[in-house]
Amino acid sequence: MVRKEVMKLSHNWKQRLLCVAIPLAVGGLSALLTRNSMEAFQSLEKPPLSPPGWIFPVIWTLLFLLMGIASCLVLESGEDRRVIRSALTVYGVQLAVNFFWSIFFFRMEAYLFAFAWLVLLWVLILITLVQFVRISRPAGYLLIPYLLWVTFAGYLNLGIALLN
Repeated sequence: MVRKEVMKLSHNWKQRLLCVAIPLAVGGLSALLTRNSMEAFQSLEKPPLSPPGWIFPVIWTLLFLLMGIASCLVLESGEDRRVIRSALTVYGVQLAVNFFWSIFFFRMEAYLFAFAWLVLLWVLILITLVQFVRISRPAGYLLIPYLLWVTFAGYLNLGIALLN
């Protein structure tokens, strides 16, 4: 019996690590693909309240960590597998949309298109948040900072699209 519990705990740590690693990997790969675009970004006209450039990787890292923890809470909730699968599917889609936003914005400099894409991301985050709350309130609450940050990013993105 003890051996089973130890094996289950070991499996849970691997699963938890994977839950956190996936969004961090998505963010890391996105940052890697857009890293040479920061010089062009620095030269853009930005709307009021634009934070300094160094704050973005810090905040995104924290948000990706929160996403990973939230997905783990959903996965380990004990809820019906179909409900979990549905929520995690939407979560995965929003992660993919998140990944491509930075490419559209930074690499392609398609600011207005990136804003429209960000609106899609915002809607997907909201759907994910609602589904996560239904499964695990703490999981849903962990996505609130993400939704708020993407709202602010939308303001910044639209401002840059209009000013440049």
